[in-house]
Amino acid sequence: MMKYRTVTLAIVALFLSVSFLASSVVAAEMDGIMMKDGKLMMMHSGKEVSRMDRETTLRNGAKVLMNGAIVMKDGKKVQLQEGQMVMLDGKLIEADKAVPK
Repeated sequence: MMKYRTVTLAIVALFLSVSFLASSVVAAEMDGIMMKDGKLMMMHSGKEVSRMDRETTLRNGAKVLMNGAIVMKDGKKVQLQEGQMVMLDGKLIEADKAVPK
């Protein structure tokens, strides 16, 4: 009976530590630029850091312009919509997924 409790306690402790680690990894991945209230906001770890003040080039070569347009390396243009976020690697996240829960 004591072994069963110890094993259960160890499994619960492992599960909790993994879940805390996973949430910090997800927050760390939330670095990018978000359209909020019609303005471009720089995001770090899922939190607003500052308003974007200059054109930014992403890791994939795309450029984010001050009006929220994203010009891909091949010249294709995409407009950030309210709540959307472009990650620093160029991945676009839709409005319902951009804000971590």
